[in-house]
Order: sequence, then structure tokens, then C-alpha cells
Amino acid sequence: MIHENYSLKKLNTFGIEASARYYTECSSIDQMIEILSQKPFVNAQKLILGGGSNLLFTKNFDGLVLKNNLKGIELIKEDKDFYFVKAGAGEVWHTLVMHCIANNYAGLENLSLIPGNVGASPMQNIGAYGAEIKDHFFELEALHISDKKIHTFNNATCKFGYRESVFKREFKNQYIITSVTFKLLKNPSFNTRYGAIEKEMEAMGVKEINIQAISQAVCNIRSSKLPNPTEIGNAGSFFKNPEVTSDKYKSLKVQFPSIVGYDLENGNVKLAAGWLIEQCGWKGKTIGDAGVHKLQALVLVNYNNAKGSEILNLSQQIMDSVKDIFGVDLEREVNII
Repeated sequence: MIHENYSLKKLNTFGIEASARYYTECSSIDQMIEILSQKPFVNAQKLILGGGSNLLFTKNFDGLVLKNNLKGIELIKEDKDFYFVKAGAGEVWHTLVMHCIANNYAGLENLSLIPGNVGASPMQNIGAYGAEIKDHFFELEALHISDKKIHTFNNATCKFGYRESVFKREFKNQYIITSVTFKLLKNPSFNTRYGAIEKEMEAMGVKEINIQAISQAVCNIRSSKLPNPTEIGNAGSFFKNPEVTSDKYKSLKVQFPSIVGYDLENGNVKLAAGWLIEQCGWKGKTIGDAGVHKLQALVLVNYNNAKGSEILNLSQQIMDSVKDIFGVDLEREVNII
């Protein structure tokens, strides 16, 4: 069914009031092809909606919003070292993670409780606590919007980067991801190098590390730091952690001895965007109903009825002040519509 002038407020985790000129939900690839082939939508703007957790609507969408409801999680094959688990793009990400943990498929435990759906995970190359999708990604299938055919992408052809993939760059708005397959470990390789995980497991009284304990520790940490979108509108981390040269980092370290940075394989240093924002005095600040969360400066929030444009303006003020004080450019992680 096609709806006209459909409210998207409950379909984006910021809780921004915006409407779609046309809106529909698809639970099969055949449905998608049928709708995309209809004359009014062939040349219309299209927005593929998953969990709505990485979007900021600053205006109504004058086109077709298609909600991807493709479901299903299955073990499609295994060998002596790996399980290959395929999930529909419309599955909730955390549901997939919990399914894998319940079955002892290792690899996604550090990515527990990340909001959003499976289809968005490779688009963003989502990551947390020292892990990224690309570490255990095998392949995905995607429907080409123009030719209506299913194409397969492997790790290399996705061109993963930091919160990046080919679907955010040269193939932006050209494909609908329909399924994602992960290559998960039979013999876990525990990733606890982020100190907070070890500290939390210690507080939990964990005697023997396993993927269940790591997942619970990550859930505890995220819940203590990040606001629940069902209670306070937000899209998780609003900004990417910026990358600077080692020389730039050394000069910043002289000026700001407590600056937080992580060495990268390419010789550059990744800075903690939350720390930079907090040093600029933004943590906990509000402008109208738009604000910066009191516990995590990376998270912008809608406290009641903020407009998307107000949150966007707040983000620009934050970016300007970080640039003024540190000479560092912040980049938004959230997609602006």
C-alpha cells in the first residue's frame, strides 16, 4: 500500500516531525521491484529506510520513502573454522547479535546494542569497542534500483573505511541492500582491548571470558552512557572521530596535554571527538529543545520538539568551535535529509 503525506516522526530515532510525499513498506524483493517499477516512482527521489537511527530530517521528503522490512536469520553453511550467517536487511541489528551469541557464533559481540537494522550495518561499516563490521563481513546482496537485478558485493567491493562504504560514496542511492552474510568464528578471538570492557567484566564478577560476558559488558557500558532513543530522541554518535597527522597530534599534545588520541596503521592519529566537544564546553548544553547529552558529548538530542534544522544548526556551532580551538575539522556521521 502506498501512503501519501505520511508522518515519519515515529520512524526516525531523533523523533523529528517530517513527512514523506509517498511511503510504503516492503517485506519481499518482489514487492520492491513492483513498487520501483510503477510510473510515479521511476524518476522520483527515493529514500530507503531501515531503523531510522542514522538520519536527521531537516525537511519533508518530496519523494518515495521505502521501508525495508526484509526479515530472516539463517545459518547458510559452515566449515571447520567459520559459521556463515545470513540476515535480512530489515532485521533489527541487536536481534541478529543476540541470535549469534545464543548460538555461540563469535565476532559480533562487541557490536551489541548498536541501534538500527542489519541493512545499514555495511553502509556505515558500523563499529564500536575496537570492532567493525568489515572484520566479520562476508558478502551482501543488493537490489539495483534502476536495473531491478540483485548484485552481490564482497568485502573488497564494499570498499569499507571508517564509517564508510561504497554505498555512501559512488553507489549512494543506487542500491537497496536486501541481505548481509557474516563470517563468524567457531573458536572465539576475544576483543577486550578497550579497557572499559575489562573493567566492566571485572565489576560483573566474570571469572571466565566468553562472548556472552563481552556482549553484556558492552550493553551495560552503552546503557550507562548513551540515552535510549525511545526516551530521548537521538541518533547515537553524531560525529565521526577525526583523523589527524602525527605531527598535528604532537603539536596539539603540547597545547592540550590530556588530549585523547589513538595511533592508526597509516601513521595518523584518531582523536576522540567527544573529548574535543567537551573541552569546548558543549557537554550538557541546550539551545531550545536541541541539546548535547549530559553524559556523552558525541550525542546530540531532541529533548522534546526540536526541529531537524535546529539540531543541524547546533551541530554546526559545535563544529565551528572545535575548529576554532583545536584547528580540527569534525565530520557528521549522521545522514542529513
